[in-house]
Amino acid sequence: MPELHFKGKEFVYNHHLTVPFRPLLAQPDKSCGDDPENLIVQGDNLHALKSLLPRYAGKVDLVFIDPPYNTGNEGWAYNDNVNSPLLRDWLDGNPVNKEDMLRHDKWLCLMWPRLKLLHELLSERGSIWITLDDNEVHHARAMLDEIFGEQNFVATCIWQKNYSPKNTAQHFSEDHDYLLVYAKNASDWRPRLLPRTPEMEARYGNPDHDPRGPWKAGDLSARNYYSEGTYSVTTPSGRLLSGPPSGRYWVVSESKFKAMDADRRIWWGEDGGNIPAIKRFLSEVKDGRVPQTLWFYHDVGHTQDAKKELLNIFDFASSEDVFVTPKPTALVQRVLELATDEDAIVLDSFAGSGTTAHAVLAQNAKDGGNRKFILVECEAYADTLTAERVRRVIAGYPFHGTRREELLREKITLSTLKKAHALLDRVALVERQNEGRFTRIKSTVKDGELIVSGETDVAEQAEGLGGGFTYCTLGEKLELDDLLTGASLPAFAAFGGYLFHTATGQPLDAGKVRAADGYLGESAQYHVWLLYRPDL
Repeated sequence: MPELHFKGKEFVYNHHLTVPFRPLLAQPDKSCGDDPENLIVQGDNLHALKSLLPRYAGKVDLVFIDPPYNTGNEGWAYNDNVNSPLLRDWLDGNPVNKEDMLRHDKWLCLMWPRLKLLHELLSERGSIWITLDDNEVHHARAMLDEIFGEQNFVATCIWQKNYSPKNTAQHFSEDHDYLLVYAKNASDWRPRLLPRTPEMEARYGNPDHDPRGPWKAGDLSARNYYSEGTYSVTTPSGRLLSGPPSGRYWVVSESKFKAMDADRRIWWGEDGGNIPAIKRFLSEVKDGRVPQTLWFYHDVGHTQDAKKELLNIFDFASSEDVFVTPKPTALVQRVLELATDEDAIVLDSFAGSGTTAHAVLAQNAKDGGNRKFILVECEAYADTLTAERVRRVIAGYPFHGTRREELLREKITLSTLKKAHALLDRVALVERQNEGRFTRIKSTVKDGELIVSGETDVAEQAEGLGGGFTYCTLGEKLELDDLLTGASLPAFAAFGGYLFHTATGQPLDAGKVRAADGYLGESAQYHVWLLYRPDL
């Protein structure tokens, strides 16, 4: 298999093994609700993922992450503590931007150890979904092929993130992002079926009042050669058909055809003289529809939907202040529908605005599930944005403000100025078409673009979805020297979980721990005890 080579790979290849263990410290004053099994962790996601291993190794059913796209505009910084003069020299150039000629190498150095830990956290039935754009998707494919195995690649889904083209685009309007999908074991993993749509159901009818219910006609012939597919048939009206249509073959043998006809599974048309067709009964098809790789915004939302969701929950001064790259809840819910059972554990280690937790709670409310979420966010807004969004979604929130919907966006150029009357006519047409839909319609000019927006004043209470979470921070790193000198003595549970996972490679089952005699549990090879009294 071809390998991906990038500057610094030799230093980060096994860096995940050297990341120090830092116990999770619950913060009750920032926690919320009645479900402490959900977690929101504030801290560097590399350290947080390492801290999750003692409890969650091999238990996470879905990883959904939205990492930096590395467009050159985010200003993200590579700050992993890799013991390499080469990497340390790079870091002088942080934050990473378009002028950084090594920004792709740095992005790969950022992602490699995190993906290694995420692979270890995934269950055998688990899958990972990563949103990206053209800046890094090709590098990510090669990296994931190495870490997960190219045989475990499942799909590249295309999400239509924009509902209208960007007229300011230099070459093409980039209207989509990607979702890369890998499974821990693709040979065993299967996506769940999506619900059938009303349009799909409407394709079935029952013109002959068959007691088996609605059906639709399917072709009884195909181009593929079939040795038993060239016989003649006689229609109920008496018309003789010498064989299937020219260049085609019946898809069943003559004996099978007669049995199907006797069972009223052949449709000859209203007058009984048509070319025969197979009756495919709705009751006998799959319970849902197979997912496709094209995801349209009218099914899973677009970026403006995501910003509107945040504007509904938080009182931002304007839509320009909203978190820059949120994903719509509907997009993550679609992933949950495809990739999780109702008791799944879902992990997002680039939590951002908290969409994944919102989607988990919404999906649980929709189907009665008991999914659990784990969010990790390193930025200062982990409490004020990420967790606060989840608190409000859990409890419900009042919304007093303005909902905005963009109706028209046009770049102002010399050409448009010469035809200003035409542009003003378009604005007037938009205003007439949307008359009565909004409290007001506003036209503004910003960054060389004319933007027409509809604004609606609203005051309402969003119903809470229920649930809860434990808010955690990362404790001091566990150092053997500090343990031996007594300078740092972590709690028995934290040290025991780390020790058990280190010894067995398996997560600790807290229900089997006997703190009184130090028993931690058993693996296939070992029973493990920890004789340790930090409180003495």
